[in-house]
Amino acid sequence: MSFCNQTATAIDGARTLTRLDHLSKAIWQALAAGAVGDDDAQSLAERLHARRSVLRGDLKPVGVPAGRASIFPPKRPQRAPKRPVAIARRRHLAASGPMPPSLACKFTVGELAVLRIVGDEVRQHGQCDRCVDELAARAGVCRSLVKNAIRTAARLGLVTVEERRREGRRNLPNVVRVVSREWLAWLARGPKPIGVKKITPTAKDHKREGSRVSEPVFAAGGQQAGLAAHPCGRRRHG
Repeated sequence: MSFCNQTATAIDGARTLTRLDHLSKAIWQALAAGAVGDDDAQSLAERLHARRSVLRGDLKPVGVPAGRASIFPPKRPQRAPKRPVAIARRRHLAASGPMPPSLACKFTVGELAVLRIVGDEVRQHGQCDRCVDELAARAGVCRSLVKNAIRTAARLGLVTVEERRREGRRNLPNVVRVVSREWLAWLARGPKPIGVKKITPTAKDHKREGSRVSEPVFAAGGQQAGLAAHPCGRRRHG
C-alpha cells in the first residue's frame, strides 16, 4: 500500500486532534523528502482538514450547562450611581484627605476618590483585595479610571499590586498593598475632620455650685472652733 493510501486510511480512522496533528506533520515531511507529490499532499491536507472539522464539532466542553457558552457564571457588573450622584461622591471622597498633599497633587479628582477607597481597605484589613467593579462603583468612577489610578500609584512606588491568576478558572482580584511610609503614617493617624474644630465648652454651672457650697462649710468649721465671723472681717473671741 502506498503512502497516500496509508495516510488516507489513518486520517479517516483518527479519533483525536492530536493524532491528526501527527499525520499532518508526516504529510509535509514526506513532501519535503519527495515521497509524495504536490497534488497528493494537497489532497491529503484537505482530507485531514475535513476530518479535523468533524472531530471539533463532536467535542463538547465539560461541565457547560445547556444553553450556556461558558462554564463561568454570567457576569453581573456593578454599576455606578447616576451621573450627578457619582460626581458628588467622587468630589467628596477626593476632598476628604485620602493621602498627604504632597502625594495627592499627583492625581486627579477621580483617582483620589479611588485611592480613598483603597486607603480605607488598607487601614481596616492591611490590604485591598476588592475587584475593579466594586472600587469603581464605590468611588463613582469607571473601570478604566480605577485601573489608571492603581497603575499610576504603583509606578510612583506608593503601592504594590499582586496578581492572583488561576489556570482554568476565573482570576481572583488583585491585592493592593500600600508601601509608601508617608502614606502609611497618614493612614495611621486616621481621616482628618472636615469643617471647623470641635470645642468642648467648660461646665460653668459646676464651678458655681462648688463655690456656693464652700461658704457654709467654712462657717460650720468656724462655729466648731468657737469663732464667729465679724461683719467688718475681724474675729471676735467668744
